[in-house]
Amino acid sequence: MEFKIIPKTNIIPSFNHNTTVVKNIECASYGEQYNEDEITPELIGKILNDVPKGIEVSLCLDPDGELCDICLEVVSDGEWLSLCYGSENTETYFSYNPEYANTVERLEEVDLGDENVYTPIDYDGQSPIPKCQAITDMDAGVKAVEYFIRTGELYPGIDWAYYS
Repeated sequence: MEFKIIPKTNIIPSFNHNTTVVKNIECASYGEQYNEDEITPELIGKILNDVPKGIEVSLCLDPDGELCDICLEVVSDGEWLSLCYGSENTETYFSYNPEYANTVERLEEVDLGDENVYTPIDYDGQSPIPKCQAITDMDAGVKAVEYFIRTGELYPGIDWAYYS
């Protein structure tokens, strides 16, 4: 498989900051799941506020929270932020950190405990998250999360990567 990059752009399409297309939120950080009727501006504000502090949340376009539909998984430890966008039927896209481009080739061969290649994010017992797939610009990360909540699409203001 080939690692491909979608570079960020400076042109961010306008969107309605009051629209919500996300229909289901599962927040491991709060131990709660929220359906469409429970997704309030206050909940969205709390999630966006917690991204830079540390959060683990899945935002789904499907009302049942099915991972076969488009979802954005957001995992932050307050220093590193990983965004994973996709579904069973599409490519999976990851936030991309060009500062760690030199580690991409090492992902298959390196020790999963290598702190030069992997973030310290503890993601519910999952494999470590590579630094090339996590960003440290929390302001841009919050914008990416809000953009997905409002549009259901990848935020063009950060770099994304995928395997094809």
